[in-house]
Amino acid sequence: MLISYNWLKEYTGDTTKTAQEAADLIGTHSFEIEGIEEKGSDTVIEIDILPNRASDALCHRGIARELATITGKELANDLLATEPDLKYFDQIEVNIEDSNACPRFTASLITGVKIKESPDWLKTKLEMIGQRSINNIVDATNYVMFSMGQPMHAYDADLFPQVDGKWQMGIRLAQEGETVSLIAEGGKDEDRIIELKGTEQLIVDNSSNTPIGLAGVKGGRFAGVHEGTTKIILEAAHFHPTVTRKTARRLGIVIDASKRFENEPSRELPLFAQSQIIKLITDIAGGEYVGTIDKYLEKQTSVEVEVSVERTNSHLGLNLSSEVMVDILKRTGCKVSLEGDMIKATGPFERTDLNIEEDFIEEIGRIHGYAHVDSISPEPVPLKTINKRHYYSEFIRETLIGLGFSEVITSSFRKKDIVQLHNALASDKSCLRSTLTKNIEEALDKNAGFNDLLGVTDTRVFEIGTVFYSEDDTVKEHLSLAFGVRLKASGYSGKEDKILSQVVEEVNKKLSTEVEFILTKGIAECNVTKLLKTVSDVDKYEHVTMGEEVVYKTFSQFPSMSRDIAMWVGEGVTREEVIGALNEAAGSLRARTTFVDEFAKDGKTSLAFRLVFQSENRTLTDGEVGEVMEGINKTVEEKGWEVR
Repeated sequence: MLISYNWLKEYTGDTTKTAQEAADLIGTHSFEIEGIEEKGSDTVIEIDILPNRASDALCHRGIARELATITGKELANDLLATEPDLKYFDQIEVNIEDSNACPRFTASLITGVKIKESPDWLKTKLEMIGQRSINNIVDATNYVMFSMGQPMHAYDADLFPQVDGKWQMGIRLAQEGETVSLIAEGGKDEDRIIELKGTEQLIVDNSSNTPIGLAGVKGGRFAGVHEGTTKIILEAAHFHPTVTRKTARRLGIVIDASKRFENEPSRELPLFAQSQIIKLITDIAGGEYVGTIDKYLEKQTSVEVEVSVERTNSHLGLNLSSEVMVDILKRTGCKVSLEGDMIKATGPFERTDLNIEEDFIEEIGRIHGYAHVDSISPEPVPLKTINKRHYYSEFIRETLIGLGFSEVITSSFRKKDIVQLHNALASDKSCLRSTLTKNIEEALDKNAGFNDLLGVTDTRVFEIGTVFYSEDDTVKEHLSLAFGVRLKASGYSGKEDKILSQVVEEVNKKLSTEVEFILTKGIAECNVTKLLKTVSDVDKYEHVTMGEEVVYKTFSQFPSMSRDIAMWVGEGVTREEVIGALNEAAGSLRARTTFVDEFAKDGKTSLAFRLVFQSENRTLTDGEVGEVMEGINKTVEEKGWEVR
């Protein structure tokens, strides 16, 4: 959420704090600050609003309320402080099919407006938070949404047919196969025709049953505001968060309005939004306000919650007095009374997240400041139950690592497989994996070429992860284990199966059971879920620990090159002595020296080594490596050894 600090100050009235000081307070007590950027005479603060507070804090008024609560100061301009003073009339009729899906719908009529560019102050405010100016009416709806968190939409009233002098609007569930034409994104002129599945909620012209928009998601092309519009209907409603979220996600229309509806703002907001936008539009677009209708079918009720002073201090590790707690809750806008050791608190209507005692305890803790909470080491808690999945995963993991395997974690998504996703993350991630074998094969292909660089004779990797499959039209899953061996970078050679058989035997021995593995070209896989018998007692097995210090460094992203050298050495020459001479002659391009072979003949000893070369900043050429090897050969000759 981007916040304009100049805009924010209009509500807080605090001109003494810098944007950085305000951001520090918010970051300490409320939300994470992701960035601060100066833009001309303004400063934009980027704030990460978590879902539990998205119902009230995805707007400038919400952040201003936070600052007022933290500092203990009253808001200079509170958009929700005064009950809206609106004229009610009956020229708009609304039929709501499902009061749970749409518990409240309000609409206002303004006539005689002029569609034109927005004034500079309004365009500047929107531009500061990354919004493009459209026209004065559309900009006004966006301004209200970013001011108080209530999405709005404007219709051209003259494009609605009237019945007996009244506009007919309806909110209903879509019919499967029905279509709606939506306003194109980015100001484009072309329509976007959406075919519906019957799970979406629509706003319709009730006189003809024509869809005019996706409720809570996006307005339709029908009755859209244009340059010739003079009469507008302004909608502010409350739509069910789950229905809105599913529709927006399925269609890929996740915009500012749908984000707010899916986080369920207060049902009390629509009339406050109507009051603000009516004043704004008559100021910047002229016209005359005619009246408002309010269809409020299922009212929002605030719950009074008992908050124990003793439990609050116990949960927070503090020793606050009841008076301090009451003061903090009052600063958040709660209605509070104290009866002995029990605080009775009711959250303000916009704070739909304050419903249980723990919610209020959290408010007390964060506003007082977590820095005041002393850290205390907890007493160790004896293990009562053992997580079977974790236990067996760790047991298998340690067994395979002891056999020279490295663990990999691969993607759960694949381009093609059995279980398809409705909303794919990307074109190559449209399915859920049904096996680990393909991923292990890809990991072996990518890593087998580094055997020389790592000084190993083969590549061994394993993964323990969830796979997905379809059974009786139901998606199911189980935990799977797969491990693979690759001897050469060129691919499966057939010799890997012997190693795999030994590994399978060792795994079965460790698990004291016979696990059925499926072997496929150097890869073995089994269903671990079948092993998950109840663990009554933790088997005692020792963890492998390395006696020497492990040093990590960044690996080179450039390819390596290998060269072999063998030589006859005299009696008494050790392997370590030869390696030292080779490494010194090889210089900084040497990445590894691996002993390969040794044999004796006619009183002489033959030693063979493999040297691996790699640069940190470029790809080596054959010529460069050849020059290094010539120097190594010269060193060998100077030592009196004979290159074979």
